[in-house]
Amino acid sequence: MDIQKFPLCMADIPVDLKHPNRTLVHGLFEEFATVGGVKRRFLTYIPKNLEYCQPCLVTAIPSNVKAEEFLETSGLRQFAEDHQLFLHLALPEENWNKDGNDADYLNMIYVAIQARDYYVTMQDNIYLCGIGDASFAAHQAAKRMASEWSGLMTFGNLDGDLAQDAQVLLGEESQGEVELKIMGTKAQLPVWMYLTDINDVNNHAAIQYWKEQNHVIGTPLSGAGADEIWAPTPVRVHSEVNEEYIAQVRIAVGRDGFSVKRLEDAWSYIGLARRHRGQGRKCLRYFKDPVACGAVKLEKEVDGIMRTWYEYVPSECTPDQAWPLVFVFHGRGGTAETFFDLSGISALAEARKFIAVIPQAGLYQQKEHGLRNVLVWCGEYQGKFIDDVRFVREIYSDIQTRHIIDRSRVYAMGQSSGGMMSDVLAYTAGDIFVAAAPWSALKSNDVIRTDYQPGERKVPVMWIYGDQDFLCVSKEGPDPELPFSPAKSMRATLMKKIESSHLELSRVESWRADPITWYCYPNEQGIPMLVVGVVSNMVHANYPEESWIAYDQFLCQFSKDEEGNICYRGKKVIE
Repeated sequence: MDIQKFPLCMADIPVDLKHPNRTLVHGLFEEFATVGGVKRRFLTYIPKNLEYCQPCLVTAIPSNVKAEEFLETSGLRQFAEDHQLFLHLALPEENWNKDGNDADYLNMIYVAIQARDYYVTMQDNIYLCGIGDASFAAHQAAKRMASEWSGLMTFGNLDGDLAQDAQVLLGEESQGEVELKIMGTKAQLPVWMYLTDINDVNNHAAIQYWKEQNHVIGTPLSGAGADEIWAPTPVRVHSEVNEEYIAQVRIAVGRDGFSVKRLEDAWSYIGLARRHRGQGRKCLRYFKDPVACGAVKLEKEVDGIMRTWYEYVPSECTPDQAWPLVFVFHGRGGTAETFFDLSGISALAEARKFIAVIPQAGLYQQKEHGLRNVLVWCGEYQGKFIDDVRFVREIYSDIQTRHIIDRSRVYAMGQSSGGMMSDVLAYTAGDIFVAAAPWSALKSNDVIRTDYQPGERKVPVMWIYGDQDFLCVSKEGPDPELPFSPAKSMRATLMKKIESSHLELSRVESWRADPITWYCYPNEQGIPMLVVGVVSNMVHANYPEESWIAYDQFLCQFSKDEEGNICYRGKKVIE
């Protein structure tokens, strides 16, 4: 297979509007990761017709093979095709070393492949694989960034002492898309090791290290291709809404070396886990596939673009009565499929008995000369604005042909670009929506340039963001009027809400429920028309508990009466 170079101007490649989320190129490509100011080469294989926002497998290949030949003969290319993922081949300079430079190289590949220069990966869901003499470097890299990788697979003995590995603090990626802050810290990580000698001193040390890291029990099990499986302790002290304690250490022993069969065995376990950004760290949970969970995927052409959404109807939401409807919007570069998982919306819908709709955004060109099909709300393609409010109205009409909806209880929530979208709907679609809960963003004229006209009704809003959010937090210090410090563009939107709803800055109410400090701006009736929650130690992201907080503490408190007036706990809101 020939190695290609990515086009200099990805914007020149047209988008297939029947498949707007499809990768624009396919094949084997050369890329570079910068380590200590020096560029090091790696290869990226993109299967034909691969959809964006799929997981990535970074594979450090043996030092004695030619990469493009190994891709074919090892079965890795077919593995990537079968599992529909991005495959990245890490290459040694000559031989894999043990001084830590190769570990840094692997970790910087992690950073590089999330840049969205030529394709869009599933953010943070990147798995690491080491084969042969690359195994020790893979363990070094995973140890330094245990809270970043979603899983580790190695096929070969470890010729080195993992316990003595130095700990290195890497820099942050410039756009805030990857924030690598805490290295070498205690974080669970699913691990699968294929060894020829389980009692070798270095192999044994690595096993002990990962067992401690994953809080595993002492008695090993066996099965599913593994000779020894150490599962985490069944004792659960903390809530698993945001993170599940699932990381195991699995060991297989044999002398047949690397094979796709061995890789399939490992992937059948490792591939279940996904990383999610949360309060203070990246969390680990089993991936919730929408269709496997019972959601239905629907498509419809709107304004010449094939649009996608998922509908999730809990089993108890029977067709003999009307049920609330909640729209959930993903962030920039995400998809409806990934946000079904990230938001944890299916569990909340089951518990609170509402129908959830997870739409997928339209197109956007994030960077100059860059991809024209990064998914974002209220974007554009070839200079033409994409009217996503119209798309949402189409979904709303369409879903009523199949389900009985309680029109008095229709809500919107979302993160980042999806937070902006939920706020846009609060601003312009008060005829449908009764309340909105944007996370990590508000409607911003810097991003959403189309001048939507305001709706007739003032829709109450709960805005939640992190105190380390690069998009939402002011870089200019304390705010002169507000008890929190929003960024300039967010502040402008916030102040318009306060003005249009006739709220008073001096009447702010504040309280704290860790990890969130709350600020409430009630109207003259004491009804919370604007609520702001600032999450401690939180970057630009959301965590599943925000879905529960938004619905239970805010959204479900609002409804509409028979005349279409917004009510709070049954009390009519006077505008």
